[in-house]
Amino acid sequence: MIIEGLVAILLLVTIAYCWILNSRLQRLRADEETLRATISELMTATEIAERAILGLKATANEADQSLGNRLSQAEKMSNALAAQVVKGEEVFTRISQIAEAASRSSVHRETYAPAPQPAAMPAHMPHMAASPAMHEPQARVRAPRADDIRSAAAEATARLEQFRKRSGGTAA
Repeated sequence: MIIEGLVAILLLVTIAYCWILNSRLQRLRADEETLRATISELMTATEIAERAILGLKATANEADQSLGNRLSQAEKMSNALAAQVVKGEEVFTRISQIAEAASRSSVHRETYAPAPQPAAMPAHMPHMAASPAMHEPQARVRAPRADDIRSAAAEATARLEQFRKRSGGTAA
């Protein structure tokens, strides 16, 4: 009877263990369904990510081509601007030479031009007789034109130097 009692106790322990094992297997099967759903979602996310990566690669290639085209156009524009700056400097040099020749010519005329005789002042304008402008040579009247040319040339030179400083000498 002791053996039968021991067998009965062992059978009860086995039944209890089988019941616990069955509940664990049921939880595992439920987790398996959740795991399958998670794996399915992961596969879908992976496919979406692959498509996004392919789209990004295509966009990067397009951006690279566009950037290359723009850089090429910018380089061409830079070369064209550099050529125009060189031509502008040549024109400026010619204008400066013309201005210098004109100033030498006006100085030459001042040197050799006869001084005009002061005109007699009317009696009703005695304040005009003291005016120094009445006694200056006629070449002095033309001198402001040469001074205007010189000042314009100096201003153009200053602007060109400012442009060179701003551009950092990249155009030259």
